[in-house]
Amino acid sequence: MVLPPVDTPLITQEGLGTAQATQRLQEEGPNTLPGGQQRTWIGLIRETALEPMFLLLLAAASLYLVFGELQEGLILFGFVLAMMGLTLYQEGKTAHALEALRDLTSPRALVVRDGQRQRIAGSNVVRGDLLVLAEGDRIPADGVLVSASELQVDESLLTGEAVPVRKVMSPAPVYGAHPGGDDLPYVYSGTLVVRGHGLAQVTATGPRSEIGRIGVALETVGEERSPLQKQTAQLVRTLALIAFGMSLLLVLIYGLLRGDWLAALLAGIALAMAMLPEEYPVVLTVFPAMGAWRLSKANVLTRRVAAIETLGATSVLCVDKTGTLTENRMTVVELHAHVPGSPGVDMEVNYLTQTQLPEEFHTLVEYSILASMADPFDPMERAFHRLGQHFLKDTEHLHRDWTLMREYALTPELRAMSHVWRAVVGEDHLVAAKGSPEAIVDLCHLDAEIQSRIAAAVDAMALRGLRVLGVAQARHAGEDWPAIEHDFEFEFLGLLGLADPLRAEIVEAAAQCRTAGIRIVMITGDYPVTARTIAAQAGLNASNVLSGDAMRRLDDVQLQERMKTATICARIAPDQKLRIVQALKANGEIVAMTGDGVNDAPALKAAHVGIAMGGRGTDVAREAAALVLLDDNFASIVRAVQLGRRIFDNLRKSMSYILAVHVPIAGMALLPVLLGWPVMLFPLHIAFLELVIDPACSMVFENEPLEPGAMRRPPRDPHALLFGGMTLALAFLQGAGVLLVACGAYLWSSNWLGEGGVRAFVFVTLVVGNLALIFSNRSRNGSFLSALTQPNRVLWVVTGTALTLLLLTVYVPWLAHLFLFDALPATEFLLAAALGGLSVLWFEVVKFSRRWTAAQGH
Repeated sequence: MVLPPVDTPLITQEGLGTAQATQRLQEEGPNTLPGGQQRTWIGLIRETALEPMFLLLLAAASLYLVFGELQEGLILFGFVLAMMGLTLYQEGKTAHALEALRDLTSPRALVVRDGQRQRIAGSNVVRGDLLVLAEGDRIPADGVLVSASELQVDESLLTGEAVPVRKVMSPAPVYGAHPGGDDLPYVYSGTLVVRGHGLAQVTATGPRSEIGRIGVALETVGEERSPLQKQTAQLVRTLALIAFGMSLLLVLIYGLLRGDWLAALLAGIALAMAMLPEEYPVVLTVFPAMGAWRLSKANVLTRRVAAIETLGATSVLCVDKTGTLTENRMTVVELHAHVPGSPGVDMEVNYLTQTQLPEEFHTLVEYSILASMADPFDPMERAFHRLGQHFLKDTEHLHRDWTLMREYALTPELRAMSHVWRAVVGEDHLVAAKGSPEAIVDLCHLDAEIQSRIAAAVDAMALRGLRVLGVAQARHAGEDWPAIEHDFEFEFLGLLGLADPLRAEIVEAAAQCRTAGIRIVMITGDYPVTARTIAAQAGLNASNVLSGDAMRRLDDVQLQERMKTATICARIAPDQKLRIVQALKANGEIVAMTGDGVNDAPALKAAHVGIAMGGRGTDVAREAAALVLLDDNFASIVRAVQLGRRIFDNLRKSMSYILAVHVPIAGMALLPVLLGWPVMLFPLHIAFLELVIDPACSMVFENEPLEPGAMRRPPRDPHALLFGGMTLALAFLQGAGVLLVACGAYLWSSNWLGEGGVRAFVFVTLVVGNLALIFSNRSRNGSFLSALTQPNRVLWVVTGTALTLLLLTVYVPWLAHLFLFDALPATEFLLAAALGGLSVLWFEVVKFSRRWTAAQGH
C-alpha cells in the first residue's frame, strides 16, 4: 500500500481541481495496468501473409516468374498487394471498432472535482482524486478513507479470501498495512465494495497500485469463440481439406493426361483458390465487431460480442420498471400523515403553487430526510431532500448539525432502512426509518384496524401509479444499539407518494416488441397495484401479476408453470430475479434480463443476454452483463434487438453468398480439365474474382439495412443452424445455377469464338453472375428489382469498380493479353453480361412463390 506523501495532505471534500488533475495525469500517466498488447500493423501484415489464399497467390506468381512469364508474375504480385491492402483495411476497421469498445467498457469512477461529483473513465483517475464509493462499485485505485459508513470490501482478488473485510477511517497512517485486514483505512484497486459507502483519497494508480505491483492485467473485453464461430471453423476445415485433395488430384490428372506440368500446377492452384472459403473467418470477425460498434451508437455497449448472436432470438424481455420504463426522475406528489384515531390527512404537493406545508406533515417530511443519506444519490432520497428544501428550509426540521451514529441497511428480509442520530440538544438518540409500507407497518407493530386504514391509503396512491414509501420514528437511550430494527419502539408517521414519469417512447417500443413476438415481463419492487397501473400506461399486458410473496410459496416446477403467463412480477427482491430467469429458461424461452444492483449479478449472468444499466448500475452488474445500456432506456433495448436481427440476417446473407459464388468458380476451374475443354480459369482470373468477393461478403452485406418486416416476425429458433439445412441447400443451388449458365455460355460461344474469345465470354458471364448473386442475396424474400432500389452506397462502389475493371481487362490490349482474352464485340459482351444476370432468375421465381404463398396465408 502506498501511503499519502507527506506533502500531500488529505484533501477537502471539494476534491482536486480540473487543471491539477490534468497535470497529474500527464505527469504520472493513465490509471491502467500492464498488459493488453494491441495488434500492430506489422503483426497484421504477417498474419495476412500467412493466410492460405495469399500463399497460393504467391506460389502462382512465383511459378510464372520461374518459367519466365514476367508480366503474369508481376500482375499476380500486384493482386497480392491489392488483396493485402483490402484485408488490412477490413482488419484495421474491425480493430478500430473493437478499440473503441474497449475504451467504452473501461471501468468508470465517480470522483469529486471542483466540488462536483463527476463520473469519469477509470483510466483518468489520478493521485489525490476523491473517490465516491458505494455498494457494488469496483474500486479504481488505491486510496485512504476520509469517510466511511458500514463499509465492507471484498479483497479476494488480492488475498484469495472470500470473506469481506471492514473498513474504517483512521486519523493517522497505519504502517505495515496490507490487503485482507479488518478495521483498516485503506482500499485497493480492483477490489469490490459489498456494503456501505465512503469517500477515499487516491494514493496510487496504475502500476504503482497494489494490483499493479503484483502484475495482474484485467481485460474488460475478452475475445471468445461463439457457437457460430465453432460451427463455421468446422465447415472451413472440411472445405479446405476437400479443396486440397481435389487440387492435388487435378494436378496429377492434368499432368498425366496432357503432359504440361506447369499448366497442371497452375490449374491445381486455381482450383484450390476457387474452393478455399477463406472469407468465412473474415466475415465472422468483421460482422460481430462492426455490429458491436453499431450497437454502441444506439447507446448499447457490447461487453461480450457473442451475445449479438442471441440478441435477435430473444423471446422474453425481463425489464426493471424504475429508470428503464420510467425516467428515474422521482418527485414527491402526495403525502399521507398518520393521525391516531382517524383515517389520516392527505395532501397533494404542487411545487409551483405551494410554499407552505401544514404542520401535521412537518414530522413526516423531517423523518423521511433523516432516514435518507445526507448527500443522496438515490432518486427517491433526492426527492425527499428537495421536498424539505422547498417547504422546511428555514425551520427547525432540517438537521445538518446532527451526527449519524448508526445505520441499519435494507435487507431482502426487511425492505426498510433506519438511521440513528444524535441531536445537538437532548440525551436520547432519534431513529428514522423508511421503506415499503408493509415493512414499516411491521416495524411499528400496529393493530389490524390501523393496518387496514394504512393499506387503503397505500392502494389509493398505488392506483394512481405512485411509488409509495412509509416513514416511522423512534427514540433510543444510550449507545447500546439493538441488533435488529424490530427492537426499537417505532411510531408510524405516514406515507409519501412519488411519481416517476414514463419515458415518452415506451408505448411505441412496447408495441414493437409485441409485433416482433417478444413477451415483456415487468419486474419491480413496487406495490402490485402501482405496478399494474404503470404497466397499463406503458401499453404492457397488465392482466397477470405475480408477487414476490407468492413466488416464495411456489416450488421450481410451479414457478415454471406460472411464468408461462406472468407479465408483471411485483414486490420482487433482487435475489428472486435469478429464479425468474431459471424458470423462463426451463420453459425454453430465450431470456434477456435487465439489472443494476449487486444482487442482480447472478440473474444477469444466468440470462441468455444480461443487460446492465450504464447510468445507475453498479460495476458488479456491468461486469456480469453481456450488454450495457448507456442511457438506461428500454427503447434502446428494442433498438438493440432490431440491430441484432439485422446483424444475424446480414451474416446469413453473406455466408450464403460466399458458398454460392464459390460453386461456379470452382466448377469452371475443374470441369474444363475433366471434360477436355481448354482451361478457362487460371490463378489470375481467380484473383480478380476474389477482389470482388472479399469486399462484397464483408463490407457490402455488413452495410445492408434492416429488412422490411424483420420486426414483424417471431424470434428465430436459437438452436437452428445459421448456415445449414435449407439455407445451405439454396446457396449451393444458387451457385449451381450460375455454373450451369457459365457452362452453357462456353458451349454456345465456342461455336463462333476462338479460345480467347470463349474465355472472355465465360469470364464476363461469371463476373456479372457474381454481382447478380450479391443483389439476389440482399433479401431472402424481396425481388431482384427491389434490391436495386434499396440504399447501400458500398454495394454500388463495389459493383461499379468490378464492372470498370472487367471492361479494362477485356478491352485494354495488354491486360487482355495477360488474361488470355480476345477482344469481344460489344454485342457479345452485353450478351454474356445478360446471361450472367439471368443466372439467378430461377431463385427469383422461388422468392416470388414465397411472397405469393405468404400473401395467400394472410
